[in-house]
Amino acid sequence: MSAFKLLDTINSPADLRRLDRKQLPQLVSELRAFLIESVSQTGGHLSSNLGTIELTIALHAVFNTPEDRLVWDVGHQCYAHKILTGRRDGMKRLRMHGGLSGFPKRSESPYDTFGVGHSSTSISAALGMALAAKHKGEDRKSVAIIGDGAMSAGMAFEAMNNAGVADADMLVILNDNEMSISPPVGALNNILTRLVSGKTFHVAREAGRHMLEFAPPLLELARRAEEHVKGMIAPGTLFEEFGFHYYGPIDGHDLDALIPTLENLKNLKGPKFLHVITKKGQGYKLAEADPILYHGVAKFAPDEGIKSAKGPGKLTYTQVFGDWLCDMAKADSRLIGITPAMREGSGMVRFSAEHADRYFDVGIAEQHAVTFAAGLACEGLKPVVAIYSTFLQRAYDQLVHDVALQKLPMVLALDRAGLVGADGPTHAGAYDIPFLRCIPNVSIACPADEAECYRLLSTAYAQDHAVAVRYPRGSGIGTELPTGPEGLQGLPFGKGELRRQGRRVAILAFGTLLQPALVAAEALDATVVNMRWAKPLDFELLLEVARSHEAVVTLEEGAVAGGAGSAVLEALQAARLPLPVLQLGLPDRFIEHGDHGQLLCGLGLDAAGIERRVQAWLAPAEVAKGEAS
Repeated sequence: MSAFKLLDTINSPADLRRLDRKQLPQLVSELRAFLIESVSQTGGHLSSNLGTIELTIALHAVFNTPEDRLVWDVGHQCYAHKILTGRRDGMKRLRMHGGLSGFPKRSESPYDTFGVGHSSTSISAALGMALAAKHKGEDRKSVAIIGDGAMSAGMAFEAMNNAGVADADMLVILNDNEMSISPPVGALNNILTRLVSGKTFHVAREAGRHMLEFAPPLLELARRAEEHVKGMIAPGTLFEEFGFHYYGPIDGHDLDALIPTLENLKNLKGPKFLHVITKKGQGYKLAEADPILYHGVAKFAPDEGIKSAKGPGKLTYTQVFGDWLCDMAKADSRLIGITPAMREGSGMVRFSAEHADRYFDVGIAEQHAVTFAAGLACEGLKPVVAIYSTFLQRAYDQLVHDVALQKLPMVLALDRAGLVGADGPTHAGAYDIPFLRCIPNVSIACPADEAECYRLLSTAYAQDHAVAVRYPRGSGIGTELPTGPEGLQGLPFGKGELRRQGRRVAILAFGTLLQPALVAAEALDATVVNMRWAKPLDFELLLEVARSHEAVVTLEEGAVAGGAGSAVLEALQAARLPLPVLQLGLPDRFIEHGDHGQLLCGLGLDAAGIERRVQAWLAPAEVAKGEAS
């Protein structure tokens, strides 16, 4: 017999809305247990999802989804939403190749109204949907659900600024699970919020406003008086100034508070803002105690929790960066470490402890992070910005205008370069080489292993301009890191190395695909060059190889269009060397989520795939050569 007797009957929000209100606590309990059991078997985001179960149930109970639009910010909290919208059985293959995405995805379900993965987009999208409904004369609701971290980003406030004057019929729900601007004060707070959100209060407020429009001084006095009274029970003045009616804070785990409040707000027109207090990891003691550890999890035993790996194991590239950062900081007091809210993910925990005075977490604000670093560089300091490749896209203007144009030195440590496996296309670092390569005063290093990553970070740090060092998620082949003061000596700037001498065909590898290239080269008897730099290219080495081989193959875990292979073609064209070139990399399409190795294999970027694709490419030339002889 199923342990999820009630949950098994819910195949759509319509089924949920048919339940008696008294049944909802049981549904909460079953959904929470199912979520823990499910994620423990697949991995995924846990803490954030456990914290929004009651809110998700309340939203689908009150709003007529999918006709009413729910827009989830980032999507780290969407699992309960997926389960309640007919995808419960699909959770068995969450984040696996061909299975459910770990984020809302429009092509997956009509209930996923907006595809997300990056933060702070929900209010903008929900505003667009609300004004579209108004334009088309449709009576439907738009709701944005945004976390306190995402709320700190500038884009969220840009959207609020627009929404407040656009007369949009929309609701913004702030899921406050960390900041605790004003903690809930129990039943009294819920009662007050319900009263303030009620129709009577709203009608009275609007009537009073209309009556006083003919006496602006009195209207302003009344407005200030209202703000003063509300400020005694709710911290909503900021949001009121944006033109929103603020309600809350309210306990996000109390359905008896959530549902009546949402029902009241559903019937009110105009922009509304509901402040909900939740707890990450709610209902699972281990996640409650350490929500960061249980934010993104691999498979684990729910009864035992996450166990630390036995033995030291291989260092991840993220750990390599963290070690280098601390080592270089000890050697140079000018170093400043910056992260846009990714301390743990970027490997900066140790640095933040050892060099607290030189560590800056600027929040989810990639644009600010880069320009802030530019300001530090102007004053002779040496900023290192640790940022995921996919998130650097958000700071492109700042990189061009504030950094490169002024030729300011800084290191951009680009974690998660290339494919990222289960997180899918929203988090893939596929485009950094193409979008960086075209910017003057910006260089790009592509280390092939852990030791090379460590040393190229030092090389980047020594330059008088911006240098990006791109490295993948996970671990490499296990090369030992250099030690001592000599270990901080970098490798030659803009220089590659010959790794294998073969004949006829030369494989130019950029980054960690050097390892499968070496394996493939044994079967092909090909030359292999570790290029190390996508910009500047080692032009001298390239010409030497090109003049001694019949064909060239470029290899990179990044977009082929405009990538390192394109740089090679440009260089050969400039040197008037009409050499056949095969570009291997990521095709011109978004690569779906799945196991990293499996994805590379499917794209022909593993050793066997490289060998097969090179042989197939050479075959017509071999035939033509045979016919000519």
